[in-house]
Amino acid sequence: MFKSIVKKITGNQLFIPIMALILLAVINLIVDPGFFKVSLGKNNAGNPVLSGYLITILDYGSELAILAIGMTLVTAASGGQDISVGATIAIAGSAMLRVLCGTNSRPDAIQAPIIVAFLVACLVGMLCGAFNGALVSFFKIQPMIATLILFTAGRSIAAWINNNELPIVPDPKFSYFGGFIPGVPIPTTVFIVLICIVVMALVLKFTNLGLYTQAVGINEKSARLNGINPTLIKFIAFVILGLCVAVAALIKVSRLSTINYSVIAKDIEMDAILAVALGGNALSGGKFNMWASVLGAYVIQFLTTTLYKFNVQSDALAAYKAVVVILLVFFSAPKVREGLGSAVKKLTPKRAGKGEA
Repeated sequence: MFKSIVKKITGNQLFIPIMALILLAVINLIVDPGFFKVSLGKNNAGNPVLSGYLITILDYGSELAILAIGMTLVTAASGGQDISVGATIAIAGSAMLRVLCGTNSRPDAIQAPIIVAFLVACLVGMLCGAFNGALVSFFKIQPMIATLILFTAGRSIAAWINNNELPIVPDPKFSYFGGFIPGVPIPTTVFIVLICIVVMALVLKFTNLGLYTQAVGINEKSARLNGINPTLIKFIAFVILGLCVAVAALIKVSRLSTINYSVIAKDIEMDAILAVALGGNALSGGKFNMWASVLGAYVIQFLTTTLYKFNVQSDALAAYKAVVVILLVFFSAPKVREGLGSAVKKLTPKRAGKGEA
């Protein structure tokens, strides 16, 4: 009985991200119990806002969770990853600013409604996703190689859209998307990610997208024989990721009401891929758990916030995350899993037989 319970718990895909979350929570609880303190204060505008490390994790982890949703679909369908996510955020964000500011980088008022600028960013993000998707699905180029094009040229394209200028949005309402809505103490990003999660949950529930994506990732030839179009499924996955990128771009640009082409969303694609892996999803494609990836995204942000709290330099963050990758690869290895299973079996007390006293 005990053995079956342990096997069921450790075999659950959410086991690794939950254990990582618990480990980080325990470390912070021991080092500084104040890490979990949440206080209600006021921002510069005099509006009530919640503050604390946990609020920071929910706030900044939200944009990563949105990207993890799209990255999970791309990984499951294509067996590869999109490394152009950060550069595409710069492109979509730059296009959004171009619509809002027009040809003047310092306008007195926005030149178009925010919703129009966001829709343009969505279109641009989806076009970038379609470009990557076409290279992968139609031309059969390995995903990492195909997305290397925008990874290399994307930030230059973003700078070209606004003539290398850094436009500033004058309307304070634009900052609500990456900050707080007056009178609401919870970061707006939390509501945005909840909307994205609900929409994706409805899509997976009422369409066959999830089933078809897994089928293509597991065996593309078999999926084709069963009437599924692998080319279309891969293409759709990249387009959806492009849409997720546009939402993340809205949050990123809204935080400062401007953009820095070379810095915005730098290396965020690596965090998104790590979130998918931490969620227990196979990076080679196939079966996936979307919500494990979302949880993995918040674990990554939990780790990042913890490292910053310990005064770790931003340049050294990659090294610590590399350790996480090594541990994931190690514990995901079949031989290691078999060894852990054998160890649990040896530690499990054997039940006495019927003929024993």
